[in-house]
Amino acid sequence: MEIVEICNLLGLPERVAEIYRERGIGELYPPQEAALKCGITEGKSLVLTAPTASGKTLVAELLILHVALVRGGRSMYLVPLRALAGEKFQSFRELFTPFGFKVGISTGDFDRVDRDLASYDVLVLTNERADSIMRQRPSWFFRGLELVVVDEVHLLGDPYRGPTLEVLLSALRRERPGLQLLALSATVGNPEEIAGWLGAEAVVSDFRPVPLRKGIFWEGALFFPHEGPRPLELEGRLEPVVGLALDCVREGGQALVFVSTRRSAQAAARKLARYMGDLLSEAEKRELLRLSEEIQREVEGRTSLSVELAKYVAEGVAFHHAGLPAAHRRLVEGAFRDRLLKALCTTTTLAAGVNLPARRVIIRDVRRYDPPYGSRYIPALEYHQMAGRAGRPGLDPYGEAILIAKNEEEFQELVSRFVLAPPEEIRSQLAQEGALLFHLLGVIAARYVRTLADIPAFFGLTLFARQFDPGELATSLKRGLEYLDFEGFVEAVGERLSPTPFGALTARLYIHPVTAVVLRDGLREARRRKKRLPIAFFQLAASTPDMELVRVSSRDLPELEAFVEDSEGTWFLEVPSFGERGFRRFLAEVKTAQVLVNWIEEKSEEELYIDFGVGPGDLHRLVETADWLLYAAERIAELFGLELPELPRLRRRVRYGVKEELLPLVELKGIGRVRARTLYEAGFTDPRKIAHAAPSAIAVLPGFGEKLAEGVVEEARRRIRAYFGTP
Repeated sequence: MEIVEICNLLGLPERVAEIYRERGIGELYPPQEAALKCGITEGKSLVLTAPTASGKTLVAELLILHVALVRGGRSMYLVPLRALAGEKFQSFRELFTPFGFKVGISTGDFDRVDRDLASYDVLVLTNERADSIMRQRPSWFFRGLELVVVDEVHLLGDPYRGPTLEVLLSALRRERPGLQLLALSATVGNPEEIAGWLGAEAVVSDFRPVPLRKGIFWEGALFFPHEGPRPLELEGRLEPVVGLALDCVREGGQALVFVSTRRSAQAAARKLARYMGDLLSEAEKRELLRLSEEIQREVEGRTSLSVELAKYVAEGVAFHHAGLPAAHRRLVEGAFRDRLLKALCTTTTLAAGVNLPARRVIIRDVRRYDPPYGSRYIPALEYHQMAGRAGRPGLDPYGEAILIAKNEEEFQELVSRFVLAPPEEIRSQLAQEGALLFHLLGVIAARYVRTLADIPAFFGLTLFARQFDPGELATSLKRGLEYLDFEGFVEAVGERLSPTPFGALTARLYIHPVTAVVLRDGLREARRRKKRLPIAFFQLAASTPDMELVRVSSRDLPELEAFVEDSEGTWFLEVPSFGERGFRRFLAEVKTAQVLVNWIEEKSEEELYIDFGVGPGDLHRLVETADWLLYAAERIAELFGLELPELPRLRRRVRYGVKEELLPLVELKGIGRVRARTLYEAGFTDPRKIAHAAPSAIAVLPGFGEKLAEGVVEEARRRIRAYFGTP
């Protein structure tokens, strides 16, 4: 069916079809047509399962347009990751703005609800952000809301993200039984069951606009099911990954290489860079050199990681992992989409992230270390997610997903476990005690349940209740409720159940109940201490389940153990003894705290990378989480009347990464930690001195210029006027 026909069928203006034709979309693919003809324009919910690049997003876009232009309603688009939220926000803004729609995005500040969000016709949210808003029950949230699109719905089966999505969807359906849901995924092993749970229809398709061939490279040949071996001559002694990537690029394609670790991603990029430069045109070399220079152009200093990345980028190759700064990841992603980069080596986390297709996907590692179990095969679903990246519509005549076998036994294992295996069925992960406890408090604080009898009724709406023994759920809920009652999060009077101020605050802060207990008990002990060091507050935050810890290697152990021995009496909570269960985790907490101490003492990102193995991207997430937990600590201390005046200052120091003397400077617009130190050392130690300075005196300082200096002086004068009346 042509796009103009479906637009007429949906009652959409002709301009919609014109926009899509301008984008090269003239006809619908079979799964798109099936989805749009199965009743979703009449409000039916739908689970759409179809391969990557089969046009699932187009279905969502057309339905959003229908909801806004025909039904006069608002839509919400849920995604699992911030990066994906940003990508959808940009594309939706380009598409919907010409129709007068307001497109919004919200991914942070879990304890705040911005009333302006009610004004958006299309609102992009991460699952966690939507859940946190729902907990606070703002009156505007459901006003005019007609449609919720759930992207990557297969993540219901993810142990970390799945429970939040499951409870969120259960709450949405409970609060608005008639709300329309459109759930999208490329890999769901049991779509009919998920559709049944959501009260939806299911459209399942294996259609791909670009044919996908899944095979294995073994003993110098490519093997695809139902075909004979295809010999592939690798030059010299090239490793299979290098040879497979170069072979693809020579044929005019791009290669996406998946490995299990960051170090492996960087090593693979280094090996590929030795050969890839010879395959580049002169124009490509110039553009790549410009991109390489942009990566190294850091206002706040550069790291050896960025230098390494820039070196490989100049040769048409890049690596991509969570240790890179977000800005560098975006540059790499854009250059790969523009076909400037020929090969991208990445960890498997990219498989669930932004959309980066390639002609050949090379999956080198199918095992991953999974504590405490050791090395294990990745799920077939994850393999299918990676394989689905192969083949770019309109650019590639085919896509290939290649595994690498070392011997015949592994060859057979890869065929049966991955190539010929369907993705696993989605199973609820809500049974995990930590997840259930977190969401049990959430539903009580949100007043989804008001009596003890309401608890099993609410959780009876979950996927867990559909898939597992009701007795198991009842036991877990009983145990969770006992903990919440014992620690003072909830109170029951007869059958009535309500959150205490502590419980309501914890739910609003969007922290785990165990985190709240740890912070409360640790802050009580801190209040009794005369000497309270920053590292003790950081270790307290690191001891909570909401903090991602810095990795501890065996080489770190002697130094950490010696530091802990010398720091006796520093910590706010009881310290496990050497050899006791939990001691290794305590050392990781201490190392994490050490990173934060070095950060606020103004150590550079390069020094932190060398000394602790923490990349800029890791550091950003660590600082963001520490800021969040210190804010939670402030609020909890306030609730319990614990006077700890250093907490707000410590939080600001963490946010900016500075010593206390620089706090007045870093709050000026355009001034980061490096420029603030430059100003301070030049004698501009506070905003008042800057306000009285001539811009030319600041413009000559390193890292400044005339325009920035003028802006900083004007900002300082504005602040002084606001505080004191005149500079």
